[in-house]
Amino acid sequence: MRKKLLVFEGLDQSGKKTQVELLMKRLKEQGFQVETIAFPDYDTVIGKEIKAFLRGERQYNVQVRHILYAANRWERKEDIERWLSEEKLVIIDRYYQSNLAYGLANGLSLDWLLNLEKGLPEADLVIVMDASPEVSFKRKRVERDVYERDLSFLKKVREAYIHLSRKFNWVVVNGERSVEEIHKDVWETINRCLKSP
Repeated sequence: MRKKLLVFEGLDQSGKKTQVELLMKRLKEQGFQVETIAFPDYDTVIGKEIKAFLRGERQYNVQVRHILYAANRWERKEDIERWLSEEKLVIIDRYYQSNLAYGLANGLSLDWLLNLEKGLPEADLVIVMDASPEVSFKRKRVERDVYERDLSFLKKVREAYIHLSRKFNWVVVNGERSVEEIHKDVWETINRCLKSP
């Protein structure tokens, strides 16, 4: 099997974490070696800065924010490369595609955003869990971070994900259905990816 890096994207509360966990469990049952990671990774030095910003404890201009998000992935680059070299399936809950979608919603240039991530391991498959900001709010009403609280901004992010999905051939899955229905679609998509050369 060729190394595979699988990415789940979408707004907060779109179901990414649930689907990553279900997929990991199912793949392990079938004998695959699997590693998962989520970004932002709040355990790193830069991740702690990102967390402070999201809590409203730090102020950064928009460019610095996106540089920090990219740097957080660079902090874990060697781990991801090692897992791939060990022929493991790597499943990521939010990767550089998030920086593109949120960056576009923040008015930044796509080329500038792409340059921040150039050199990171590339995804073999990106699945965007598409759910409206309104659904996100219903699923989590309290303790929302500075991005999660901004409904109009989240609408721009959702539009950016759809635009980028068309541009880069990401798979869009309706994230507003039951967990079981979504997992069925995800599993079919993953199966096709694993069978491809």
